Amino acid sequence: MTQHATLDSHAHRELRVRVDAGADLGDAVMATLTVPNEFRNVQGHFPILFRREMGQGDFTALAMFGFEAGENLFLDGDRWDARYRPLSLAIQPFLIGRPASGDGPGQVHIDLGHPRIAADGEGVRLFDVDGVATPYLDDIAGRLGDLDEGYRASGAFFDALCDFELLEPFSLEVTLDDGSVHSLVGFHIIDEAKLQALDADALGRLHAGGHLMPIFMALASLSQLSALVARKNCRLASG
Repeated sequence: MTQHATLDSHAHRELRVRVDAGADLGDAVMATLTVPNEFRNVQGHFPILFRREMGQGDFTALAMFGFEAGENLFLDGDRWDARYRPLSLAIQPFLIGRPASGDGPGQVHIDLGHPRIAADGEGVRLFDVDGVATPYLDDIAGRLGDLDEGYRASGAFFDALCDFELLEPFSLEVTLDDGSVHSLVGFHIIDEAKLQALDADALGRLHAGGHLMPIFMALASLSQLSALVARKNCRLASG
């Protein structure tokens, strides 16, 4: 059960957070949110797919970890088996909080009900004995800022993709080495043919808006689908 609170150097002076990986710490997920300003880092490890939730008009971008709910093929016991960890996972149990109006600077909030909240002296401190933020908390604040900036820019990115009709439905059906079939359905990807057909003016507008590079990174990430299938086969082979 979530229990959000504004992070406070007095109230949370002794609080510690577990930074290791684990299914019991919230890492057993098939996918996680990603944002355009981190696509360059994500694409070297995970496929990036787009999804529109039923009954909602807005798209989101997802870094894919597996083929079924709760499956993370990059989680090996208590080890994260990739050189990058998407921001939306890396910042847990922290989040950006804002006034109800949505105006004003963001504040660092923490979910005190999250399994990463440590007990019995485990984990990493957020504040030192004088109430000064530790290097770990400073790093988290930077990542929260990057994620918040990327999330706020996502609307313009997806508006541009829709304006130029650059998203196409995508599904994938894979027959694994053991004969089982796994599918990814209900997603979208960049329509490469339509992208290549855009004229110089359209490409210039995408570039001026800062959208062209994330588009290319999302396309490049699709090469990771075969690597994801290979991970699934290895997981099946190892039992």
